[in-house]
Amino acid sequence: MASLSEWIEGARPRTLPNAVAPVVAGVGATIALDAFSWWRSVLALLVSLSLIVGVNYANDYSDGIRGTDENRVGPLRLVGSGVAAPKAVLTAALVALGLAGVLGLVLVVSSGHWWLLVMGALCILGAWFYTGGKKPYGYYGFGEIAVFVFFGLAGVLGTVYVQAGRVSWTALACAVAVGCFSTAVLTANNLRDIPTDVEAGKRTLATRLGDRGTRNLYLVLLVVPYVLSVVLAATGHWAAGLAVLTAGLLLPAIGAVHGGKTGRELIPALRDTGLAMLVWAVVTAIAVNL
Repeated sequence: MASLSEWIEGARPRTLPNAVAPVVAGVGATIALDAFSWWRSVLALLVSLSLIVGVNYANDYSDGIRGTDENRVGPLRLVGSGVAAPKAVLTAALVALGLAGVLGLVLVVSSGHWWLLVMGALCILGAWFYTGGKKPYGYYGFGEIAVFVFFGLAGVLGTVYVQAGRVSWTALACAVAVGCFSTAVLTANNLRDIPTDVEAGKRTLATRLGDRGTRNLYLVLLVVPYVLSVVLAATGHWAAGLAVLTAGLLLPAIGAVHGGKTGRELIPALRDTGLAMLVWAVVTAIAVNL
């Protein structure tokens, strides 16, 4: 039986900025449209958090029963380490994804935009089939695209749309920026796991690009949000340029990735990238309303 602390670690709390940042950025863009609703924002945040916890448990379950996690470096894997039964982890994943579905349904009903049910269903299916099913798309190099879409575009624009009934160019810029940050977190994670993924036959984008190509991709992904900060500053939101200062939080992570660190030495890079993303989202959300 896994302890409570092991269940919490298995949920991978360090990935939570990937769920919080898109909602924060979306709320900022919504306020700029004079359409803010506190309870819809809270619901959007709960949906996002439930999704990421669900996908983390689902990945733990699916990778664990395949044996992919047997030699994995990084946070505790409940199934792979044997501290929790696969069925228990599967149940936790389904409960979290089910909660995301119920809360998402409430949001859709309250907004009256029924087509959002399709987007919600795609998010839940995307969470499961990332590593679940017979041919998980995360094993074929499409994980980064999914993260960009679900925790960037869908997360930010969905938060805006359920409140404002429309989106803006500011919201789109925020969505692309957060999507790139979130994808950079996954890229650093997959860079760390290249040796074990190759051994397990998991063909992530990192294993396809190779070590140097993956490190370069990580750096490119981090450049995009700051370019967009400058664009926002130049197109009327002058204070958005202040978000460039958050790049200082990334210096240790960039040093680790660019400097050739491997294995456990890359774990802090994931944390620092997530933190920079969250702070960027907070600063930008405030800035676009000044």
